[in-house]
Amino acid sequence: MKIALSILGLVLASLLGAPAQVVTVQVTLEQEQFLPGESLPATVRIVNNSGQPLHLGADANWLKFTVESAEGNFAVMKLADPPVTGAFDLGSSEVASKQVDLTPYFAITHTGRYRVAATVHIAEWGTDVASPAKEFDVIDGAPLWSQDFGVPVPAGVTNQPPVIRKYILEKANYLQKQLRMYVLVSDQTGARILKVSAVGPMVSFSQPDAQLDSASNLHVLYQGGARAFIYTVVNPDGNITQQEIYDYENSRPRLAVNAAGDIVVRGGVRRVKPGELPSVRPPEEVPPPTPAPAKP
Repeated sequence: MKIALSILGLVLASLLGAPAQVVTVQVTLEQEQFLPGESLPATVRIVNNSGQPLHLGADANWLKFTVESAEGNFAVMKLADPPVTGAFDLGSSEVASKQVDLTPYFAITHTGRYRVAATVHIAEWGTDVASPAKEFDVIDGAPLWSQDFGVPVPAGVTNQPPVIRKYILEKANYLQKQLRMYVLVSDQTGARILKVSAVGPMVSFSQPDAQLDSASNLHVLYQGGARAFIYTVVNPDGNITQQEIYDYENSRPRLAVNAAGDIVVRGGVRRVKPGELPSVRPPEEVPPPTPAPAKP
């Protein structure tokens, strides 16, 4: 009897484990370290080798995330379910990816090491397939500069007090080997972070030059390399709207105000972006010259 039960248990285990063998789920992150409140896009990769199509995404429970402390020394509160609904078919031998920013849906605010995992529910099989846990770190940044500002209101609105926010520039030692500049937008107290964006690498001795324009956009210029300076414009929502690189050639780049009252970069030489270069067509694609009309 015990032998029969053992054999039955092995058969059930093999049947229950079959989906995990022919359908695999993996979570990947764009980087390994984040600041508190920084966007944390997680990509779920689903591979179907089951020999039959899978019908996924029809309900909100088809994809679930779990985020927890890797050491178990604090709890991570789930704020809401990430929006993942959207039906699609995944054929056999096909791969699908779904990216979700976890920051708005989990309270990832403590510094420390975390782990994230995803579970895909296959409704037609009545089973779940879980991914291995992916670990990441949340680190603190060192403040460099901050400034309160009022959020611009629509034209004609003058009978309400301004909404006050704060720009904050911080630096953090990414992976203990690369210093990075970050820009944060918070409420006036600095307690509630609205947006965190990585600006780029920086040298340790760089002191950022930051100015606000009439639309409350932040213009910041700082040294990102031996002779390279990074110029960035950030809007009141914390989104980077413009970014340029200036090289130190003959004169050092600096922020200035032109005759029209706009903040511009003076000095240095701006690097040309790849999209600004003229396209060069290969000889075989160049049409032959049009012959001149014959003279009468």
